[in-house]
Amino acid sequence: MTLTPLFRGPICLAGPTGTGKTAAALALAELLPVEIISVDSALVYRGMDIGTAKPTAAELAAVPHHLIDIIDPLEAYSAAQFVASARRLAAEILARGRLPLLVGGTMLYFKALFEGLSEMPQADEALRDKLDAQAAEIGWPAMHAELARLDPLTAARLAPGDSQRIQRALEVCLLSGRPMSELHQSRSEGVDWPLLSLEPQDRAWLHDRLDQRFAQMLTAGLLEEVQGLRARGDLHPDLPSMRCVGYRQAWEALDSGDLKPLQARGAAATRQLAKRQLTWLRSMPQRRVIACDHPQAQLHLLAAVQRLLQA
Repeated sequence: MTLTPLFRGPICLAGPTGTGKTAAALALAELLPVEIISVDSALVYRGMDIGTAKPTAAELAAVPHHLIDIIDPLEAYSAAQFVASARRLAAEILARGRLPLLVGGTMLYFKALFEGLSEMPQADEALRDKLDAQAAEIGWPAMHAELARLDPLTAARLAPGDSQRIQRALEVCLLSGRPMSELHQSRSEGVDWPLLSLEPQDRAWLHDRLDQRFAQMLTAGLLEEVQGLRARGDLHPDLPSMRCVGYRQAWEALDSGDLKPLQARGAAATRQLAKRQLTWLRSMPQRRVIACDHPQAQLHLLAAVQRLLQA
């Protein structure tokens, strides 16, 4: 199949974890001068390779990749940072006469890209430390009750134990003097880039792949990778990096000293992640679905890209 390089704009390739996005992107790169922009909130972290299914060194060398290994696990990376970087990179790649291909499964990033962003205040580490100290004293359910007083709409959609999101919502209220729910109503302009989505027709097909994938991660040394991260001494399980699926379960297993349930718990968490990703995708009516469990899935994807380029 010959694809015509008419690069009017970027193309997005999404899908739940384990659906073959990396392999599909590399197949496209064999036919087109592609540069890949990662849309993955875990791949940004250095030193987190096995549990994130990071592309191999050979894969990274074969095709230019962006937004991989850009921050330390101690740092945070926001949807706003992603959108700014992705838009800048896409413009630079197009200027080089190449095709920006945005690939990943962090649906919050895609949503922010397509729908625009609210004008949220930047993170304030001093205030976060103060909120953490307060939570340690009174508990996150009490912090949730305080959020319900300040921003009842946001509190209503958060679980009382969702410490990360409760903290951010309180931070936004205290820094801006306005509820997060109110700020969400004023958004910057989004993009209208085509979205191709790899989705399984048979959910059991995906579950089998995810179970095998997590088992392979354990064999490849996921537990040892997490042990190395713990040994640094400056990381803790409440960080966004350590809350990533697989890392959280491995950290908890090491804390408990009981490693036997790890494979089952990690595989279950991965299946739950895939379910959430599919739910996000189904809220994006503009997507073009490619059945990733079809024997000719890659050919169908290439044909879809060809249609986009010739439109």
